[in-house]
Amino acid sequence: MKEKTKRPWKHSLRLILLILLAVIVFAYGFDVTQVSLKEISSTRRQESLTRVLRALARPEIFEYEQVDTVVNTPIYVPCQAGAPEAPRPDVGKPYMVVTPSCAAPRAQVRVNGYNFMPNTKGPLSFIPPSEVTLRLGEFETDARGTFSVTVKLPPRPSDQVQYVRAVTSQRVGLPHFTQTARDTWSKIVETVFMALLATTFGVMLSIPISFLAARNIMKDVTSTISGLSLGVIVWPLGMILGAVAAGWIGRLSQPLSDNFLLVLGGLVVSLLLVLLAIRWALPEEGDRIPSRGLRIGRALVMIAAAMLVVLSMFFLARLSVMIGQALAVSLDFFSFIGTFLANIGEITNALIVVITSLAVGGYLASLAGRFDRNVLNRVAGSRRLVMNLVLGAVAGSVLALMISLALNWLYQFNQVFWVYVFPAALGAVLGILTAVLTREKDSLPVGLVVYYIIRTILNALRAIEALIMAIVFVVWVGIGPFAGVLALSLHTVAALAKLYSEQVESISAGPLEAVRATGATRFQTIVYAVIPQIIPPYISFTMYRWDINVRMSTIIGFAGGGGIGFLLIQNINLLNYRAASAQMLAIAVVVGLMDYMSSYMRERVI
Repeated sequence: MKEKTKRPWKHSLRLILLILLAVIVFAYGFDVTQVSLKEISSTRRQESLTRVLRALARPEIFEYEQVDTVVNTPIYVPCQAGAPEAPRPDVGKPYMVVTPSCAAPRAQVRVNGYNFMPNTKGPLSFIPPSEVTLRLGEFETDARGTFSVTVKLPPRPSDQVQYVRAVTSQRVGLPHFTQTARDTWSKIVETVFMALLATTFGVMLSIPISFLAARNIMKDVTSTISGLSLGVIVWPLGMILGAVAAGWIGRLSQPLSDNFLLVLGGLVVSLLLVLLAIRWALPEEGDRIPSRGLRIGRALVMIAAAMLVVLSMFFLARLSVMIGQALAVSLDFFSFIGTFLANIGEITNALIVVITSLAVGGYLASLAGRFDRNVLNRVAGSRRLVMNLVLGAVAGSVLALMISLALNWLYQFNQVFWVYVFPAALGAVLGILTAVLTREKDSLPVGLVVYYIIRTILNALRAIEALIMAIVFVVWVGIGPFAGVLALSLHTVAALAKLYSEQVESISAGPLEAVRATGATRFQTIVYAVIPQIIPPYISFTMYRWDINVRMSTIIGFAGGGGIGFLLIQNINLLNYRAASAQMLAIAVVVGLMDYMSSYMRERVI
């Protein structure tokens, strides 16, 4: 009974404390964010808000041709002795009467207008002999086309006649699009294609990364200490070897790169040689085991075929550039097609070295793993321990040196001891400790290590706003939409790779186990058990990301990344709110259309 009587009291006290804590938190929040309603009652703030809202409500999309009616009335400032009388106005046209017709500087005069367009507004100005327009005020006619305004003359004395000028504008013809509307259309098209290209590039990189960031795929990837060490050692060496080989092959193709027929002939010949080499080196021999010399010969032929493939890539890239440049000149309105082909060729030419280095590094790493399984795993006892210690020390040194060189590039230590000696020694010690603490044939969770590294990188990239990325790329490639495409692509990779990988992690395990039970390789397991389950959500995520990139493109423009945002921030800074309203309206229309279109495509595809 005592416990029952205490519980309501404790509950009430806890509730009161929670309410007090919430009041304190929100009170501090109000103080930090400076929440105050004092400015709302300010007349100046209300007038500014009204002006901005009215401007935003009238987007600058259509305009009419304007015909201006200019009415000048003479006046002397100050009065001149013997000055001629003011001419009598033509009462059949718009005219003004200034009373008095002469006055001292800074004096007030009365301006009456007659026969003007009813219910119109216009500026009233003072025109001295220098013909510099000095604004006196504004007039507004009534239903009869008359007005009466008292103005103060400027301090511009002269012995010559001066004028009071009234200007009215009249619309003629049909409405047409303003220059703002045309610029907005151009930039909104640019924005849509920025989002399209960024989504495409992001998807191309996100799909392979998503498998590396999926725990259920990577947790089974293991390796012994010797296999891992060999991979760490040979992969950077293979990348260096691949980059050197690709550079040499590229220089070899340079003498032919200026002649279209030679480039085309070189491409055809290299591809034919590749086909012949593959057909000879990979014959269908059944169960017959080839001799050792034949195997070595076939391996050398396959290496030559790989080099020919790289050569053909250089020829293909150069051919694309040459065809694109020719089409850009001859297609006139469709010259962008030629420019596209030329850009594709230049991009391919730039990526050949990267692709070749990664391919050679990966191939040598796979050979190292095969050598570890077939040869090193047979070593046992003390020899195995010594081998692991040596390989661990070398691999640790190589890995530490790579990290040290990357940090030195960023921070420029430029000291031999701290850049080379100390990292190599520290890496060797850590590699030896890893070999000592690991049993001879223990399987290390290499896949999980890669998984956590990829996840960490993706989290870091998602934490950086695309606007910040755009600033970096603007410095790199200059102001324009290309910088925006690169920034959006990088942010898209970080976002889509996470969504894709989580979808891979949530697939059904049944098909995976069934395919693995047949003895399929890891690649075959992904192709036949994983990909069929992830295609629909991948399509849905991709369409959603395109919609996001359209909206993010407007923000990218604030940092000089091109698109509609670049135009929008310019008009906001110039206080041209009517033009800014046109851009905001275009953004809203495009985002709405993108939403409906993506919904329709999801219904049709998924």
